[in-house]
Amino acid sequence: MKQLINIFIYLSTIVMIAQNDSIFKQGNELYNKGKFLEAINTFESILDNNMHSAELYFNLANSYYKLNQIASSIYYYEKALQLSPKDMDIINNLGFAQNMTIDSIETLPEIGFSKFMNSTANKFSFDIWAKVSVVFVVFFMMLFLSYYFSYSTAKKRMAFIGSFLLLGCALMTLLFAFHKYAIDKNDNPAIVFAQESDVKVDPNLRSESSFQLHEGTKVQVLERYNDTWIKIKIANGKNGWILTKDIKLLNDI
Repeated sequence: MKQLINIFIYLSTIVMIAQNDSIFKQGNELYNKGKFLEAINTFESILDNNMHSAELYFNLANSYYKLNQIASSIYYYEKALQLSPKDMDIINNLGFAQNMTIDSIETLPEIGFSKFMNSTANKFSFDIWAKVSVVFVVFFMMLFLSYYFSYSTAKKRMAFIGSFLLLGCALMTLLFAFHKYAIDKNDNPAIVFAQESDVKVDPNLRSESSFQLHEGTKVQVLERYNDTWIKIKIANGKNGWILTKDIKLLNDI
């Protein structure tokens, strides 16, 4: 019975993928005919089937861009970039869309040790750093055992030095792994969808306005207050409270 259920699920998945491929082609045809709103509706029907891909998000973003809906286009370019971070077509089109935003925010530069840690940790994913660390630990154990059982003084010295060098590499890569994990955990970006939104000093409509943001601007979510307010930070380091309804989280499916 369990095998029959698995077969049914497998066949259902194949049918769903085939249907979504057909719908995706229909969306592309509508886009090529200049029917951008219809293309959006078609592409979003695939999202409703819980199917996600960089190509789907990219085409959806292009459709919104053609309709001058900047916030939505940037949102879906960013979603595509999350799945395919080195795709130059996505990067270039995202740049075009960002050039149409009102807010010009200078990025706060990283300096010193923090810059080194962040740039190095971001070279690989957490999984890769963790696997490299395990490899170093395995070689450390092999060399340490070689040192322990070796009778030659020269071999013991070389094994001892090599084992502790490998131990140092293991600890370093483990440090980068945990740092990368922390970066990913704290990375909670969102896009402003309101045409204009006041960022408050406190989560209160009567609070003083700290600065204003406009549609399409990317922010980092820091914390929430009830369901109404979200504390955000922008690229230059400024932070404040914005209405939840004014932004859309990128990490949400």
